[in-house]
Parts: sequence; C-alpha cells; structure tokens
Amino acid sequence: MSASSSSKLSLYGGIAANVAIAVSKFVAAYLTGSSAMLSEGIHSLVDTGNGGLLLYGLSRSQRPADEQHPFGHGKELYFWALIVAVLIFSIGGGMSFYEGIQHLRHPEPLENPLWNYIVLGVSIFFEGAAAWLAIRALLEKRLAGSSFWHTLRTSRDPAVFASVLENVAAVAGLLVALLGVYLGHLLRNPAFDGAASLVIGLLLMGVAVLLVSRTKALLVGEGITAEAAQQVLALARQTPGVTLVRPPLTMYLAPDDVVLALDVEFDDHLTATQVEGAVEAVQDAIRTEFPEFKRIFIEAKSLAGRV
Repeated sequence: MSASSSSKLSLYGGIAANVAIAVSKFVAAYLTGSSAMLSEGIHSLVDTGNGGLLLYGLSRSQRPADEQHPFGHGKELYFWALIVAVLIFSIGGGMSFYEGIQHLRHPEPLENPLWNYIVLGVSIFFEGAAAWLAIRALLEKRLAGSSFWHTLRTSRDPAVFASVLENVAAVAGLLVALLGVYLGHLLRNPAFDGAASLVIGLLLMGVAVLLVSRTKALLVGEGITAEAAQQVLALARQTPGVTLVRPPLTMYLAPDDVVLALDVEFDDHLTATQVEGAVEAVQDAIRTEFPEFKRIFIEAKSLAGRV
C-alpha cells in the first residue's frame, strides 16, 4: 500500500467512526443532559468535518503543475491542515470550554447515565480503531532508528500527523468524559461533568496549537533536517570531479516533494561535457537516496568559459 493510500485509509476510517459516534453522543447528551457528552459530540462532529477537509486538501494538492503553479499545488494540503487546526481550536475547544462553564454555572443532575456509559464504551472502541489506523499510517513512514514521537514531530504529511493527533485526543477526551460522568454519578455532583467538559476543551486547544505550529513551519518553507542535509553533501562530494559543495537549500512543497538547490564547484580540468556528466551523476546519486527530491537545481561554478 502506498503512503498516499494509507493516509487516505486513516482519514476515511476516522470519518466513518466519527459520523456514527457523533450521532450517538448527541442522542446520549439529549437523553441524560450530560455536558461532557455534548462536548464529546461536538468534538466528533468537528473531527468528521476536519477529516473531510484533509481529504479535500489531499486531493487538491495532487493536481498537476500548471502555468501559474509551476511547482504544483502541494502546499495546498498544508493550507487546509491549518484551517483544520483553527476549527479544532475555535469550534471544538471553544464550544467544549463554553459548555463546561455553562454546566458549572447551571449544574443539572445526570439522568439515566447508563446511556452515557454505553455510548462512551462504544466510542472508545471505534475511536481507538481510527487512532490505530492513523498511527499505522505514520509508522509506515518511520525511518529506521527513529522513535514514534520523533516521527510524529518531524512528519511533513498533515493527512497523517493531524489524523494521529486528532484521534489520540479523541480517545483521551472520551476517557476524561467517562471519568467525569462516573464521578458525577457516583458522588451525585454534576460539577464533575462540567469540569470534564473544560478539560476536553483545553485538550482540543492544545492539539490545535500543536497543529498550527507544525503546519506554519511547512507553509513558510521548512527544509530537510540537518542530518539529511549532511547526507546530501556527502553524496555530492563523493561524485568524481566535484571539489566543493556548499550547504544545500531545500524546501518541502508537499510531503513527498522537495526542491533542492545546490552550489557545486568542479575540477578545473573538466570540459563542459564532463561537467554536464558530473552534474547528472550528482543528481542521480541524490535521487537514489532521496526519491522525494523531485526537482534538483545545481549551479556548476566551473562551467563558465569552458569548451
């Protein structure tokens, strides 16, 4: 299965789970008057829309290059990931926080909490399955020796890292809601239910801040890691005829599309034809190791004035 297919599968799985779960949560909130359940329903509804936006962004980013977009539309995925982060913060986190405050100001006793327990149990199962699909998609892109958290922090694919963060936050939010409902019912104190809603709101806001930080870096032109840059330099320097390679300039245009500009100096005795062959050798060596480098621009300093 390709990386793009695994990303789409995790998004489709999350959408399918969230649609069913959102409906059941709203029904349970209506029947029981639980603020935490209402917050969780809002959370699942927002997650459903966010999955759709990420799928839309993924589709738009795969359009071919045209005259006005010679480097393609890859960054459109980063734009829609930023919109998703804003929605999580404003709608998911903001409304959950508001509902929690309202429930603390005007507490209502829980009625028939059995519905809450049933819906929360089923939701944890399906959200856990969606989170597993997202985590598996992320692990498929993990480099040898890299930890899960390092892969999550450095992933350039919002369709994957946003899905992982959303679904993990969903499972955590469900556990918080379950604890709030349980304590509120056990102690006959509805304040626990409202407090759980506040915690869920803060959780969603925290996830949104992480997503904004990650997508901002990609939108403004994040390049490859320092380790990868050193590998590029080593590959170029190993090419026969190369005498000097300056630090590479790189930028992610899409999760699997990186542009590379490289300043290379060649031996003075090389002819123009030999320099051309050396340039191709450098490009081939780099692309073999880094297939995501779709565009490699090499400035050959010693080429001028040769015959």
